[in-house]
Amino acid sequence: MAMNDTVNILNSAYLAVEYIDSFLPDNPLQQPFKNAWNYMLDNYTKFQIATWGSLIVHEVAYFLLCVPGFIFQFIPYMQKYKIQQDKPETWEKQWKCFKTLLFNHFFIQLPLICGTYYFTEYFNIPYEWEEMPRWYVLVGQCLGCAVIEDAWHYFLHRLLHHKRIYKYIHKVHHEFVSPFGMQAEYAHPLETLILGAGFFIGIVVFCNHVVLLWAWVICRLMETIDVHSGYDVPLNPLHLVPFYAGARFHDFHHMNFIGNYASTFTWWDRIFGTDSQFIAYKEKEKKKQFLTKKKAN
Repeated sequence: MAMNDTVNILNSAYLAVEYIDSFLPDNPLQQPFKNAWNYMLDNYTKFQIATWGSLIVHEVAYFLLCVPGFIFQFIPYMQKYKIQQDKPETWEKQWKCFKTLLFNHFFIQLPLICGTYYFTEYFNIPYEWEEMPRWYVLVGQCLGCAVIEDAWHYFLHRLLHHKRIYKYIHKVHHEFVSPFGMQAEYAHPLETLILGAGFFIGIVVFCNHVVLLWAWVICRLMETIDVHSGYDVPLNPLHLVPFYAGARFHDFHHMNFIGNYASTFTWWDRIFGTDSQFIAYKEKEKKKQFLTKKKAN
């Protein structure tokens, strides 16, 4: 009975969004995107699209999303938004991070990406334009992937902090007490595999077109680079997502090492009380700011 009610609610929500979408103006980018997509299908094999297309999407998205945070360190005005202002980025750390990233991307992630084609073939996942889901379906699927990945990340990330295994794997990621965007995927190869597995669970559940693979890659990178950016910038559109953790939440994890284990949302830490130190820290900071303003007046 409960399952039927849930299905009815989802169907009603889908119809409501579809009805609203019918009144929206045509997307001017849709036709160029369609032309580019069909050109890709006509000129490259599915293996090339799934393998090299996925690699290009990942690399371009990753480093483009890192650009704003990288530039912020050279803009004095942006320093007031840096969370740990006493720990600026250094060229030495950024270069070390970049070299490790290249190794992880091409020797750990690329072999996994090479299996994308066989995954799409096994599950009969289409590539054709006519089979591509509407934008609101794609958004919903990415949100579903985020919820699943967040649960996986919370429990496995918390396990990696266990004192018996922390120093062997997860300690690599915590070399940077004050994170920066490019450091999002700076990790031990085993951690890349363990935590990265959560990325694929949602794909197995929701994927009905190869475009979801790329859309979810971009969404996940956008989130993880944002929370590792080290900057809490106002008017960040990601803050509109309900229960979104954000940069301050994850920055505290790097600074404190204990608590705030989830990747995207705050509910798992709230349920298990692993955000208690973060809440206490925020209260302390509020009192400090209040006393500072009181003295100034």
